[in-house]
Amino acid sequence: MPSNQPKTNQLHFGDNLGILRKLPSESVQLIYIDPPFNTGRTQTRGTTTTTRTDAGNRVGFKGKRYDVVRETVLSYDDEFEDFWSFLEPRLEEAWRLLNETGTLYLHLDYREAHYAKVLLDALFGRECFLNEIIWAYDYGGKSKNKWPSKHDTILVYVKNPAKYFFNSSEVDREPYMAPGLVTPEKVEKGKLPTDVWWHTIVSPTGKEKTGYPTQKPKGILRRVIQASSEPGDLVLDFFAGSGTTGAVAAELGRKFILIDQNPESIGVISKRLNDAGVEFELKS
Repeated sequence: MPSNQPKTNQLHFGDNLGILRKLPSESVQLIYIDPPFNTGRTQTRGTTTTTRTDAGNRVGFKGKRYDVVRETVLSYDDEFEDFWSFLEPRLEEAWRLLNETGTLYLHLDYREAHYAKVLLDALFGRECFLNEIIWAYDYGGKSKNKWPSKHDTILVYVKNPAKYFFNSSEVDREPYMAPGLVTPEKVEKGKLPTDVWWHTIVSPTGKEKTGYPTQKPKGILRRVIQASSEPGDLVLDFFAGSGTTGAVAAELGRKFILIDQNPESIGVISKRLNDAGVEFELKS
């Protein structure tokens, strides 16, 4: 285990930005986050002014070009500006925490994905963009006034496009949609996933259900963690929700740090990990 990684799995209760700033640089292999949006909470808009120097806190980012892109994009959508003002400093910390082989997975819905893609291209560097993953599902009500929205978007960015880790051979395979067109051997083995993932949501009556409203299925996190980390690596989720990232990381032999400021989330995660026999340290 690298010396800058924690010796135990950690679950933090509190504001994620303050906690992230205390974690050591380049200590994390994989970050998956599913940040809240349109939660009904009143957000206070703030503006940020940054003066960049050689010793500034944005070393590695894209400087003036990012500021120009940011101002242009955010001029179109006041609601997204509130969201981005909240998320931006946390993404800066994510970049700092990733090691050179590391990867960020940012899970969004259709309302903000297009804005976030433009801003992340400028913030991380367009050369660091790896994939736009579409998670498609077919569950719940269907609008008759438009094409029903049945997908989420996961934007994937790497810290260093020349050194990032990706292991497709370890990823769970999926059935062929037209098995009659391939050999029986291929049907038995299954096919590697593309950037479109067909996977059901967590069943309201299934054994995986924790009761947490934004819970993501373990199958999605298994695929992310298998592809972009190795056993023993450190995985971080600072919008931990129901704790699926930590539960799957533990099953796959990875270490994890989970952060959330919602007491309900901390209660659900603690019970989930304890029931699974996963050792972790609760910090608050």
